[in-house]
Amino acid sequence: LNIHIFHNTYGLPFCPSPMILSTLILAMFLTWQPNLVIRIYLSQRHLFLDVTIRVWLKRDSGQYWPSVYHTMPVACSCMSFNPETRRISLGLENGTVSEFVLSEDYNQMTPARTYQAHQGGVTVVLFVLEMEWVLSTGQDKSFTWHCSESGQQLGTYQTTAWVSGLQFDVETRHAFVGDHSGQVTILKLEQDNCSLVTTFKGHTGNVTALCWDPVQRVLFSGSSDHSIIMWDIGGRKGTAFELQGHNDKVQGLCYASHTRQLISCGSDGGIVIWSMDVTRQETPEWLDSDSCQKCEQPFFWNFKQMWDSKKIGLRQHHCRKCGQAVCGKCSSKRSTIPLMGFEFEVRVCDSCHDSITDEERAPTATFHDSKHSIIHMQYEPTRGWLLTSGTDKIIKVNLTHIITNIVVYTG
Repeated sequence: LNIHIFHNTYGLPFCPSPMILSTLILAMFLTWQPNLVIRIYLSQRHLFLDVTIRVWLKRDSGQYWPSVYHTMPVACSCMSFNPETRRISLGLENGTVSEFVLSEDYNQMTPARTYQAHQGGVTVVLFVLEMEWVLSTGQDKSFTWHCSESGQQLGTYQTTAWVSGLQFDVETRHAFVGDHSGQVTILKLEQDNCSLVTTFKGHTGNVTALCWDPVQRVLFSGSSDHSIIMWDIGGRKGTAFELQGHNDKVQGLCYASHTRQLISCGSDGGIVIWSMDVTRQETPEWLDSDSCQKCEQPFFWNFKQMWDSKKIGLRQHHCRKCGQAVCGKCSSKRSTIPLMGFEFEVRVCDSCHDSITDEERAPTATFHDSKHSIIHMQYEPTRGWLLTSGTDKIIKVNLTHIITNIVVYTG
């Protein structure tokens, strides 16, 4: 059985064809069932508004045909799907979260419950089966959780910025909330209240993706600053490791626990598979100095030393390996430092460059070109399927064990 769920927001006559060339993919979900794929689409045709949810089944002919066509009151902004209960949780632009249940043959979708969760559009929705909770965040800068059995709101928390990432740990009831200010907030949820545990600050751009590994107790965060940060929560030492492997903002993160690999994708079209088996090193903090810490030449704001030495001030740089403040002459070389997360060549001082061995330059990640600018990613570990959707309106099914073999579905 192969199933796709579409979200079409513009009211044109719809042709039941497997090739829908004018749609933008909002979300996709792979499940453990054979050949089961769920997708949400947002049409880009510029006529009047029509909001629908469509379930597509793969027929014997190999083509997809709609088996469910459901009209929503407003546009859908996010989705969560639970394959065990076949429950779809939809976040809408009016702040509502709507739940539906698919029949066993996926030919019928029954409304289950509606939550008035937010005053603005819903940005993330997450259904937690073990707790029977529906977690959601909205443009009103609030994080709420509801009981899916009673429909009652259990609690709410006001965030400092618009939330763009959400993960939940069932064992400890910790919610990880990433927002547009670049910080990740950890909340301890109870049945009817929550408490602030801590806040992680490390990104210079907004958080665009979160991924939680409950086994190793590690949180990964991706950002529009092109970086990924690995927060070692289980180690209880406040350790954080940077991963630099994208040339544009990070759009998705997935962790393959059976192979201990992190999969990241970005707007640059790159899919990076990071090995988490290696012992990584923290990047050093950049040191402050009024002069080069190698040759002692003054920097351009150090007027006193410039006057005393009768020398023109230089521009300040920093070595990515030792963190020292150096001038351009003392940091003329570049090198990769994979164990520090720098898979691309970065600035290092001359002495650090000479100390880096060939073994230390061995890459800890593999890079693959998806051939499109990715906006969403979903990973299914049982079959090793990685779905990516792009701004080119195409869904690609990537086989992670043969990542270069890409099966393309156009949407």
